[in-house]
Amino acid sequence: MSEATIAKKAELVDVVAQKFADASGIVVADSRGLTVGQDTELRKQLREAGVEFKVIKNSILRRAAEKAGYADLADQFVGPSAVAFSNEDAIAPAKVLSDFAKTADALEVKAGVIEGKISSKEEIAAIASLPSREGLLSMLLSVLQAPVRNVAYAVKAVADKKEEDAA
Repeated sequence: MSEATIAKKAELVDVVAQKFADASGIVVADSRGLTVGQDTELRKQLREAGVEFKVIKNSILRRAAEKAGYADLADQFVGPSAVAFSNEDAIAPAKVLSDFAKTADALEVKAGVIEGKISSKEEIAAIASLPSREGLLSMLLSVLQAPVRNVAYAVKAVADKKEEDAA
């Protein structure tokens, strides 16, 4: 192997290791067997969610994962591996890939990293079933508004009762 090839591969390892380090959510999947249409649709959904999806050689992934501190994840890089990286929403890759895997049997989620913690495919599926960040925030807001709303209803009921008694 020439020195130029070795240098290119070392540079690629550095780039992928930086992606591992910067990402808040990473999911490793096997997308072998997807049709061209399914692959296009999957990539579109991931792009819309702000997720970068790459098919990278396993040897590069192993070295990059070790360099980024995810040496335990290296066991998952067997067979064709595609990796989804998200820098903003930690559960976006898990959610999109898990939802897509329900309709496309060929897609298999292997493992991932959520907020720096290596997660099994079962944990990824559990995380993917959670509501989105916006959904959780709306639930929290609803819970916070409930006591104020109940007080307002009680005050209105008292006011209505006094109006009835006065009439």
